[in-house]
Amino acid sequence: MSGDFPVDPIALREEVKAKYREVALHPHGSFHFHTGRPLARRLGYDEGLIAGMPDSAIEAFAGVANPFSVGALRPGERVVDLGSGGGFDCFVAAEQVGAGGWVVGVDMTEEMLRRSRTAAAAMGLRNLEFRQGIIEQLPVESGWADVVISNGAINLCADKRAVFGEVMRVLRPGGRLQFADIANGKAVPESAVRNIDLWCG
Repeated sequence: MSGDFPVDPIALREEVKAKYREVALHPHGSFHFHTGRPLARRLGYDEGLIAGMPDSAIEAFAGVANPFSVGALRPGERVVDLGSGGGFDCFVAAEQVGAGGWVVGVDMTEEMLRRSRTAAAAMGLRNLEFRQGIIEQLPVESGWADVVISNGAINLCADKRAVFGEVMRVLRPGGRLQFADIANGKAVPESAVRNIDLWCG
């Protein structure tokens, strides 16, 4: 156990890495969560956008909702995606902000970064980049972002205070956070809270 957290943050991070490494390498494998094009449709992403994406850009998508449902990004905005995975939300963001905007995807999993960079190059996208890092210590300068987005990544971190502290650091004054995640309004048994497998799940 580390500090005041119910699970060891480092051990949790390694478990999450292992899980999403598997998704990156075998996106059509059997997981306890949905992935890919069918998931994007279920979550309400624009059908035309989904249809126009190559398989490499969408097959490892494993989000939990649609962070763009609360509002589209504006042309020219600078965006940071926490836990960018295979890059799907970054590709959506890059289209919305246009050539005058810039998108930075941050992920800790080398296999996901390799997948997202390859897909971006295949689509000829020039207004985004992917950086390796953890969302509790974002490799982004302070006050850089107009918008921070995230889709199903914050719940995978034990130290949420650090994550939201980093969000506030990288956002410019008046910037905004648009994120989708898993929340539970009911009390969770202590045994479940301390079960690292359930955190990764």
